[in-house]
Amino acid sequence: MESDDDNTVRLTNLIESVRPRLRRLIQVDPVLDLMHSIGSEQKERIRNQARAECNINAADSLINIVIKEPHGDGWFREFVDALSAGGCQYAADHVEANLSSPKVEANNDYCVRLIELLCTNLLDMKTNDVCLACLSEEILTQEDSEIILALTTNNGNMNGARELLRRIVRCRPGWFSKFLNVLHETEHLLLYQELTGGSPSNDIQDEGELARSDAATEGGEGCSIPQEESLDSVSNTTEDLYNEESVETRQLVNGFRLSEPEETSTAAIAGSPKKADIVLRDYQMDVATPALEGKNIIVCLPTGSGKTRVAVYITKEHLDGRRKAGQSGKVVVLVNKVPLVDQHYNAEFWPFLKHSYKVERVSGDSTRKISFTEIVKKHDVIICTAQILENYLERAKSGEDEGVRLRDLTLLVIDECHHTTKGEVYNHIMMRYLKQKHKNSKLKKLQKEPVPIPQILGLTASPGVGGATKLEKAEEHILRICANLDACKIMTRTHAENTNKPFKKIATVEERKQDPFGDVIKRMMHAIHTHAELQPTCDLGSQMYEQWVVQKEQNAAKEKKQKVRVCAEHLRQYNEGLQLRNTIRMCDALSFLNKYQEGEMKRKVAPEEEVPIHITDTERFLFNLFKENKEEMQALAKIPAYENKSLSELKSKILHEFTSRENARGIIFTKTRRSAIALSQWIQENPKFEEIDVKACYVIGGGDQSVVKPMTSAEQKDVLNKFGSGEINVLIATTVAEEGLDIPQCNFVIRYGLVTNEIAMIQAQGRARAEDSSYTVVEVEGSGVAEKESVNEYREKMMLKAIDKIKNLNQEDYDKRIMDFQIQAIMEKTLQAQVKTKKHMKKESPSKVAFSCRGCNKHVCTGEDIEIIDNMHRVNVTAQFRELFIQRENTTLQERCLDYEANEFIACKDCGQRWGSMQLYRGLKCPSLHVKNFVVTYNGKKKANVPSKCTKWSELAIQFPAFDYITHASQMVQSSDDETE
Repeated sequence: MESDDDNTVRLTNLIESVRPRLRRLIQVDPVLDLMHSIGSEQKERIRNQARAECNINAADSLINIVIKEPHGDGWFREFVDALSAGGCQYAADHVEANLSSPKVEANNDYCVRLIELLCTNLLDMKTNDVCLACLSEEILTQEDSEIILALTTNNGNMNGARELLRRIVRCRPGWFSKFLNVLHETEHLLLYQELTGGSPSNDIQDEGELARSDAATEGGEGCSIPQEESLDSVSNTTEDLYNEESVETRQLVNGFRLSEPEETSTAAIAGSPKKADIVLRDYQMDVATPALEGKNIIVCLPTGSGKTRVAVYITKEHLDGRRKAGQSGKVVVLVNKVPLVDQHYNAEFWPFLKHSYKVERVSGDSTRKISFTEIVKKHDVIICTAQILENYLERAKSGEDEGVRLRDLTLLVIDECHHTTKGEVYNHIMMRYLKQKHKNSKLKKLQKEPVPIPQILGLTASPGVGGATKLEKAEEHILRICANLDACKIMTRTHAENTNKPFKKIATVEERKQDPFGDVIKRMMHAIHTHAELQPTCDLGSQMYEQWVVQKEQNAAKEKKQKVRVCAEHLRQYNEGLQLRNTIRMCDALSFLNKYQEGEMKRKVAPEEEVPIHITDTERFLFNLFKENKEEMQALAKIPAYENKSLSELKSKILHEFTSRENARGIIFTKTRRSAIALSQWIQENPKFEEIDVKACYVIGGGDQSVVKPMTSAEQKDVLNKFGSGEINVLIATTVAEEGLDIPQCNFVIRYGLVTNEIAMIQAQGRARAEDSSYTVVEVEGSGVAEKESVNEYREKMMLKAIDKIKNLNQEDYDKRIMDFQIQAIMEKTLQAQVKTKKHMKKESPSKVAFSCRGCNKHVCTGEDIEIIDNMHRVNVTAQFRELFIQRENTTLQERCLDYEANEFIACKDCGQRWGSMQLYRGLKCPSLHVKNFVVTYNGKKKANVPSKCTKWSELAIQFPAFDYITHASQMVQSSDDETE
């Protein structure tokens, strides 16, 4: 018979053995209330520890007190009852050893891990609704519910959601299926989809099906874990979610975020197979074969032929092979656009590799931030934008920090690899590779160990011909790309295997016979020419005229001819108005001109408390000129007979596509962001399109070079998702959609007055890959669009011939030519670096450089007054400078919610010309200058390395001193103290 002492030892040992679990499962406050054997002082100390440190540490202290001798009568039962009554039933089960099978326990740990991984996404819930539903499902206690609701009220919805997630994972197995049911009942269908991969529709399974989806082997409890997961590893990974500090501590440290998986399906959780089979078509296997042998190649397949699937297969075989050989593998997939990161992750790499390897994606738009170096260390496959990798390669080289080295990688996949040319980020990365490769050759000759370098896999639909007009030059262009990628072969399908191209048509429309709207604009432009004494040498509305007027504006700014400069600015806008009226509606062109005029006039209007900004006679003339002609243009814009015939052709084409087939879907490519937005609005407002269920939306680029507000990658992704689901069936896009983005098969593609190069043409044609699809180019007679398209067709044929010629080269001849190009590229890069170093050494003294207002030529400051913050922002915080500008609210910044910029811009006090923005830096407001708004002179005159028209500060060979924060902050504090006195 067991003695009391033996029993006490056995029970304390039992508690000690499950201590790691208890630390994470005990919620100390409600348990302490029920532990009457513990003194009030000890209770208060543990509660203070929970508040000051974390619940885990406080739970550890509670366990220490419970097992500490001497033990009073009934101590063990009191502890178990307190756990059970205090809402910690799963902890009580562990103490009493009343547990389910190890498999169910492991399944439960996996569910906890899943919640942890998706925690950031799950915070976007209606916490109060979910909390009450969880209380009803008995996965939260009444006390839990009260705490969560109070926290939500006082600290916000997301903090309440965090607390809810921390508490439900402490429940007994079975909580996961109940939580899924809660999400369904509270209409959190997207969150349900995040956890299950199921479709967020109204036909989601009922509660019984949800319970079965956990697929636990015993009584439907928990959720099933993939067989290859070790129980210990899963147990260890669940630590973070139990810790209150875990979510907060995983914040961004390096300017980009670690993303969360979007495709964690129920199948993946519930007994899914170890791996997903990747099945390649015969032609895909043929092009992949050299890479499977470890060779560097370029895979050149048409859009829609499965290049990415080939890359996934090669990646898996590469990692499997290294694993079998007892070596680690590290694959980085590089893309040149942010949306492609998510696309490749969600559609290809994650679904096929997640069962065997750790796959992660990183971009500037991801949601959870951690060090890229750590991501590379901890994952097998990383999909990222090329610039991120280049930044960390540079950091390793400069010694700034550990960074990433090429020798850390075993396979580098480069998407859209035709961009591996001079000046492109892909080329910067590959130059590092080529230099190391040639260093390795020298090391081998010296019988030294070479530095490992990764295998290279390039993907492209078309390498292009680089503007070549002869077959020989086209061949050279493609060989240079092969050399830059160190490819031993370029792999393509045979012509017989190529997919059928869409039916192609050139739709030429006549120029307007009557264009009174355009005549009014030209009349105003002629009046401005007379006023400024200008004599244009080319047709109004042409590209040549735009180049001419831009040059006039720059020369006038340098020569301080304000009349000419201001007139040239207005002429440029009118010229764009002429171009727009040939693409979109007259009313859209007028709206653009009107917006510009209103913006200019608003710039001259000062608030009541400020001195009015001076308006020159020329500015008054320009404002009145538009005002006098505006009413006539408004009347003309309402007459349909005067609209451009391109719109009529476009309308006919769209109507034909949607009336001649069911479920039509297509893309319209146009030249500018403004025209994309206007065409989308035109379709939405036209009742004819509404009758046949045409639903249009635009997608434009994310860069901010244009005056049109850019699209964020999230907005682009949203539009493309709607296009993929059919919610949108006509996409109006700029060149941003020409290559790379995974756009579903289209019935028709229309290039609306837009023709670029042969690569874009091949990419655009590849979008129209549905059966019986069409590809149409709409052009105005005499615009030259059709001729450019013909040139691109010729270049495409020349490219195919050049590729065939390269493929037929003797390997020895091929290798020699590749080597020659590589040596040449390395020499050019070395020479470039030397020139850059010399240029850096010859940087001008800041005191010799002067900045004048671009609007009125008033002297503003010299380079001596400018300091640089974080090697990025040029600021002028001198008292003299503050007297020269006014501050205005910046609505654009307000929309962007940038916490490093104040919500104001600065402008010239005399003419209203914008100079820059107010930047908030560590509590100081600093006027940040934008160099494009100034005329830059060197000792009073223009100099070769000091251009008067700079668009970026990097164009100036001037080294500004670093911002002296301590000095300026001290002055600010002293000034504030003086005012207080």
